[in-house]
Amino acid sequence: MKKNQLKLNCDMGESYGVYTMGMDNDIMPYIDMANLACGFHAGDPLTMHASIIRAKKHKIEIGAHPAYPDLVGFGRREMKCSTEEIVAIVLYQCGALDGLCRSEGVSVSYLKPHGALYNMMMKDMEVFKAICKAVSMYETDIKLMILSTSENHTFKYIAQKYKVDLLYEVFADRAYTDEGYLLERSQKNAVFTRKEEVLQRAVLLLEKGCIKTITGRYIELEADTLCVHSDTTNALELIKSLHTLLHTS
Repeated sequence: MKKNQLKLNCDMGESYGVYTMGMDNDIMPYIDMANLACGFHAGDPLTMHASIIRAKKHKIEIGAHPAYPDLVGFGRREMKCSTEEIVAIVLYQCGALDGLCRSEGVSVSYLKPHGALYNMMMKDMEVFKAICKAVSMYETDIKLMILSTSENHTFKYIAQKYKVDLLYEVFADRAYTDEGYLLERSQKNAVFTRKEEVLQRAVLLLEKGCIKTITGRYIELEADTLCVHSDTTNALELIKSLHTLLHTS
């Protein structure tokens, strides 16, 4: 895998009202793709607008980061929603962000669900189909970012029915199970905070096309983009290191 083929993405715009989260101002210059909260788990109109202006300044791709309507739980709690509800909440959030984008002469180029909605999308094909349906109904030709697993072919087959293109994501700062899924945050050592660990994950992915699981097993993963969370401890240090790795010859 060539370095310039792997883009660095980050979940951002998660401040809300008087509450500030993350180091968006410092991180933005070092990423390629910004996944912006759309108000349901974090973010508000002012934060969204400011994030868009910042992304435009640094010529960064803008992605909608929709979630279940769960401000209290930061979108990390599962909710029982019908297909119609999922389609509506995804369209609502994407439309809000894209409307603000258009006011600045830019647009949403991809969509990455957040938290529990992201996890449910990967576990429940009906949820995945609902999100694909929402993307296909939106007037803009945007891509859908999903967790890269050994079942990419299955997700791709379904997405193609909705004429939706996929982006495969690998996490640089999260531990993986042997099944190729993220270890739950409630588990010990689920999040990597040491620069050496994060860089080792990225180098292995670049050189061998695989990642190392919690038991030491190596699994191959297709990757279009690498994610580091803006609220991870030492996030700025981690992102700067990955930026140097990916953008120097």
